[in-house]
Amino acid sequence: MVLTLYKCEISAPVRSVLMVIEHLKLPVQFVDVNFMKGEQLTEEFKKINPQHTVPTLIDDDFILGDSHAISMYLINKYAKDDSLYPTDPKLRAIVDQRLHFDSGILFPVLKYGFSQVVFQGGKKLTDEAVEKIISAYELTDQFATKTWLAGEQFTVADISCVACISTLNELIPIDAKKYPHLYAWFKRCSELDIYKKRNAPGNNALGEVYRSKVA
Repeated sequence: MVLTLYKCEISAPVRSVLMVIEHLKLPVQFVDVNFMKGEQLTEEFKKINPQHTVPTLIDDDFILGDSHAISMYLINKYAKDDSLYPTDPKLRAIVDQRLHFDSGILFPVLKYGFSQVVFQGGKKLTDEAVEKIISAYELTDQFATKTWLAGEQFTVADISCVACISTLNELIPIDAKKYPHLYAWFKRCSELDIYKKRNAPGNNALGEVYRSKVA
């Protein structure tokens, strides 16, 4: 087994995969791709991943993009049990729904707001970006009424969603009074070793980049 992950740690999707790797304790070779310098657009990298996105995983001769696809591949192939991705049909369906919520709502909202300031020269979030983030917080708060997003068991849904939520928190801090369930869940996640080791550093770096661009 030779696993290689192309990454840029300010990326929330990358950090979600890093947390999965840490949880599974997998030996992985890392290759950094500096998005701020456009290294993802080199012909060499586009030959590996035509979408020129990170994370990108290489497992021997198998190449895979997209954080959710990578996380599920690693769990399905290397996990010793089903704790991260339950085999029970109903529990798995809830996890799947949360993952789709992450890719369909949380990440697009994050990308929309972050890009306005960092890549498009905006000096602050637009009203529309703020509204989208608030809506994302409201929805996640409704999903976080139990210990973890899919119930009482910690799963890959928590890993994927907290990577984006932690970054949104850098753009607009989560109000504990308005979103008590979301705030409590986020606090629990932030106390996990995999979060401290594999999410916090890159998320802090992203926050610094964002704040350096805000007027």
